[in-house]
Amino acid sequence: MTKANDAYNMLAKMIETGRLEPGTFQTEAGLMEAFGLGRTPLREALHRLDRNHLVRLRPGRGIEIPSNSIDEQLRRLEVRRAMEVLAVALACERATSAQLARIQALTEELDDIHELDNYIPVVRATHDMLCEAAHNEYLADAMNPLQGLSRRFWLAHVVDGPEEVRTGKQLHLPILRAILARDAETAQQASLLLNDYLVSFALGVATRNARVGRLGAPQY
Repeated sequence: MTKANDAYNMLAKMIETGRLEPGTFQTEAGLMEAFGLGRTPLREALHRLDRNHLVRLRPGRGIEIPSNSIDEQLRRLEVRRAMEVLAVALACERATSAQLARIQALTEELDDIHELDNYIPVVRATHDMLCEAAHNEYLADAMNPLQGLSRRFWLAHVVDGPEEVRTGKQLHLPILRAILARDAETAQQASLLLNDYLVSFALGVATRNARVGRLGAPQY
């Protein structure tokens, strides 16, 4: 893996987990100092992040970490819904024996997780493996940033971590098990149920925000 890839993966995770906060502006010099990155790999990573909508390069202003609005999440999920249905079907058809073995290992690992901090890297790995097992680089290039941005929104609004992990496991595990069985129809239906949950989660955030808006800011 190149230094530019390392820089991309690190910054993408920082954006996903909110360590680089939505709506803030960063500088090349600041990122280089904070994360020990070289100028050339950082610039390569930033241009890739910009193409994937994870940052916006603003000449004269810096590097913007994009907003994380409900409307944006719902638009992302519209696209993700269609792409994941295709991806799981292709994975059922094309996954190699080695990839199925890795999916089996991830299934067992995910089934045994109950804490949010442990859940996120495993879910990220399952999404990466799904893209890999589909054996279509164009689909993977489109899906990876969408999945990361969707996780960013979800992480920013989780209220009850253990409960959300329990729900997430119940939705992810059937997808993985259907791929192991090479059952495309079941995998696709499970994928749609996961998307339904993510849409419902986003709408729940909207309802919660509206309620807070009606009640006003909390008094201390």
